[in-house]
Order: sequence, then structure tokens, then C-alpha cells
Amino acid sequence: MDKRCWKLTLAALLLFTSAYAEASFSNHMKDFIRAVEQIEDEDPGLGPGDVLKMLRKAAGLNDAFIQYFLPDAEASGSELPADLSEYLRKAVHHKVLEDAKEEGVVLTPDGSTVALGPLLLGIEAGLLSKTRGRVRGLYQLTLAKDLGLSLRHGSSGTNLLGTDGCWDNLTSPQVFTLSDKPTLLTTAQVNGGMDGIVLGKEVSANSSLLVKLSSLLNEYYNHQLDSRGMDGAPRLISRRRRENFKALLLPPLLARQVVKSIDLQQSLAGHPKMEVKTKRQLMAVVKEGLKEFVHMYMVCPPIISRCSWGAEPYRGTPTQLSLPLTYLFIHHTHTPSEPCLTFEKCAADMRSMQQFHQEDRGWDDIGYSFVAGGDGNIYEGRGWNWQGAHTYGYNSKGFGVSFIGDYQSRLPSQHSMDLVREQLASCAVGGGRLVSSYIIKGHRDVVSTACPGDAFYQEIKRWDHYGEVKK
Repeated sequence: MDKRCWKLTLAALLLFTSAYAEASFSNHMKDFIRAVEQIEDEDPGLGPGDVLKMLRKAAGLNDAFIQYFLPDAEASGSELPADLSEYLRKAVHHKVLEDAKEEGVVLTPDGSTVALGPLLLGIEAGLLSKTRGRVRGLYQLTLAKDLGLSLRHGSSGTNLLGTDGCWDNLTSPQVFTLSDKPTLLTTAQVNGGMDGIVLGKEVSANSSLLVKLSSLLNEYYNHQLDSRGMDGAPRLISRRRRENFKALLLPPLLARQVVKSIDLQQSLAGHPKMEVKTKRQLMAVVKEGLKEFVHMYMVCPPIISRCSWGAEPYRGTPTQLSLPLTYLFIHHTHTPSEPCLTFEKCAADMRSMQQFHQEDRGWDDIGYSFVAGGDGNIYEGRGWNWQGAHTYGYNSKGFGVSFIGDYQSRLPSQHSMDLVREQLASCAVGGGRLVSSYIIKGHRDVVSTACPGDAFYQEIKRWDHYGEVKK
């Protein structure tokens, strides 16, 4: 073989190896963790900080703003393995394309989609913290910078916050497409920012947590629930991201961090120091804009969209509800009889129920407005805007929320009940979908049925807002 032919063969082999490496890893958090483990295994001498720096370098997360808080990634002497470099660059570098494809995000085992950039920046900042529990730049690196950009543009009244999307495949996800007009801050970025803050704080307060980056990510994202569901789950898992985030970051503190972030960006760009009057005006804009953020991510529970659990299309023409409604009707599924404890199982249960309602009962769609899983999520059925088929005679007057499982002789987990009674209800009231004086009733209160089971019915009769049906 001559020298030229040998070079062509080598080039083809390298191209094939790179393509194979990308194809063998999907955009699932489990695959990303597997790639991190490969880096750690190939060079056992690398510490978690070294790995984080390599990932940051591969993704190009090294602008002046980031370098203000973190070391220059280009100064890292370590290099990623060639077969992983392109995969990790795409996995970590966040961007939204013109066709509404969002890159730099992964599907996690809890069913949420997370941007890896802010997550990894938060962990690295926590690792470099010199003071226990106090992390320099944590909020700016993870959430405040992007939130500030969104809120400043949002002052015109345009909704520029929180677009979510759908994966092409739930088992081996490759492409994530936003469901609505792309926004300056997507839900995946918010999830990544929240996780980055939570884990950054934890790593700073307890450095022994971060022996290996892959171990920390595994414990946080891949925890398996036991029969107690979320009631028996540890505190530091991704399913608890919203409650952990709320415990760490009150809205006034977040507002100050957003303003500090904007001020720093202007300073790094060579602009004069922001005047006091301008800063006050900016703070007013940020505080007003944060109301939507607080409602979406600190009041409302995590809601898995229809496309995320694999729903079939609605059959026919849906009837739009006239909001706000008066009632919240509580159901149980009976079949499935056991609470689901993973996103995969809950999503499968949702598809099974939709098929039963459409094929066996001849309904246009799954009957419930929402369904509470035992995995820590609420699942969207017909949702907030479309009339369901859950409580005969009252479908236009209330939302029907079912709990997966048979609760004739036992109760759902306390966590699942709180998701509905406290968070989903507050979300509905705050969003103008349910009147503040709403009434909770069991399915059996208005229809001849055993639903939602004897044990559960006795429980909801003790809930606030349980009352008489208005005639």
C-alpha cells in the first residue's frame, strides 16, 4: 500500500470511528454519564475538576463571562478521547436552531429534559468554592445570565420564557424539537440551571460528594424508587429539583442575581458602570418578569406533556373549556392497579389508558385532564384548555385528576397527594384556570361509582376545599 492510499484509509477509519461513536451514544442522560465514565476510565488520574474542564473546553464554554468565575478551559492540558469529542461537544454546547431543534440537551430518567451546560458549570463552580456552601458565580453561571436576557426582552409583553418540546424517541433520543415558538430561555435550560444550583451548593458544602463526576450524576439522576415511592426517596435526586431549588433560592435573591449578571455582562463588554437610577428601573423590570418564572417553576409541579409520554392524537374536534372552572374531581385508575414508580412505566400506563379510552370506550382521547404518577410527576391528559370525559355531567365545570393505582384499601403516596392538592391546585388558581374558591370532590360524589376507592375517598374528605357540589 503506497503512502497516499494509507493516509486515505486512515482518514476513512477515523471518520467511521467518529460516526460510530456518535451513533452509539444517544441524547439520554444515561448515555452522557456512560461517556463521562469512559473518560474517567481511560485516565484514572483525572479528578472531577479535570473532567469538567475538559467538557467545558469541548463545548466552547469559555467566554469572558465564564472566565470571570472559572479558570480558562483552553489552559487544560488534558484532551478528550477522539471518539468522544464530537459527541460531547454537541451534547454540552447549547443552541436553538432555526427549525426549532434544541441542541445541548438530554432526556433524563425522571422524564425531564436538561441542558447540560448550566448543570456542569454549576457543579464546577461548587467544586472550586473556597467557602463551604458559598459559591462564587453559581447563580450567574447556571441561570441568572440567560434569565436576565429573557426578562429584559420580555419587558415588551412578549412571552419569552419556558418553551418545552418533544423527543423523536423516548428510548434512544436523538432530536429534541421545541413545541412552540423558540424562546430565549427554554425549560431545558431552566432545568439544567436548577440542577446546577442544587448540585453546586451540595458539592461546595460537602466536597466528598464529588469523588467522580459520573458517580454524582448517577446518584442524582438514576435513583431507583422503592415501593414507598417518593415518600421513601432521598433528598438529593433530580425528581426533587423544584422543591430543592425553592428551598435554596427565594425570588428576591434571584432578582438581585439577575441584575448583577446583567451589570457584569455590560462591564465585560466595556460599557460604563450602570447608574443607580438605571439599576432600579432594571430591578423593577426583572421583579415583574420573575412572576411568570416563579409561577411556572416554583409554584407549578413538573408536568409531563402529551408528546413526552407518547400520546396518540385527539380524535375529532376538542371542546374548549371556559376558564376558570369551579371543580377539581379526584379519581383513581383502578386499572392499572399499582402505582407507577418510573417515568417509563408511568408513560406506558398513560398510553395504555389512552388506548382503552379511545378503542374500548370510543372516546376521543384519554378522559382525564391530568394524571398523578407515583414517580413524582403529573402527566398531561387533555390538559388545561380542553374538556375531558372524566365526570359525567360535570366535564365542562371541572378538571378531572386521576391517581394511577387502585386505592380502595390504601392511599397514594403522600408526595403524590401533595402534588395535586397543593401544587397542581395552586398552579391552576395562579394561572387563572381554577377559581380561588374551587371545590374538591370525589368522582363518587356526583356519579354512581366506587371511584376513587374507599380509603382514598375518606382521605380527600379531609382536604381543604372539599365541599358540596353547587346545583
